[in-house]
Amino acid sequence: QVHIEESGGGSVQAGDSLRLSCAASGRSFRTGAMGWFRQAPGKDRELVATMRGGSIVYADSVKGRFTISRDNSKNMVYLQMNSLRPEDTATYYCAAGARLITSTLRIETAYDYWGQGTQVTVSS
Repeated sequence: QVHIEESGGGSVQAGDSLRLSCAASGRSFRTGAMGWFRQAPGKDRELVATMRGGSIVYADSVKGRFTISRDNSKNMVYLQMNSLRPEDTATYYCAAGARLITSTLRIETAYDYWGQGTQVTVSS
């Protein structure tokens, strides 16, 4: 059984940094995609960043501020978030999929496994 677990959320001030971690167990996603989505209150869930092999996709709103990385030996993905803004406030979800291809990385429904989410709150 696959289990996805996020950690590292919290409450910070604008301009601060946070690092989210996500651990997957139950199967390897070495050749698949692992990434991060977020959902703010009253809004749809949106892609933040995702990674499959050498392909990385970022939302325009986080480019230059957030960095995604993976450790395939540990089946983990990380999201380094710098220069946080109040509009980054959301629940952040880790997602993984073994069958994604580059053209489907932005598609939420292409991810098979999801974590419970971790809250990030940025105050001004």
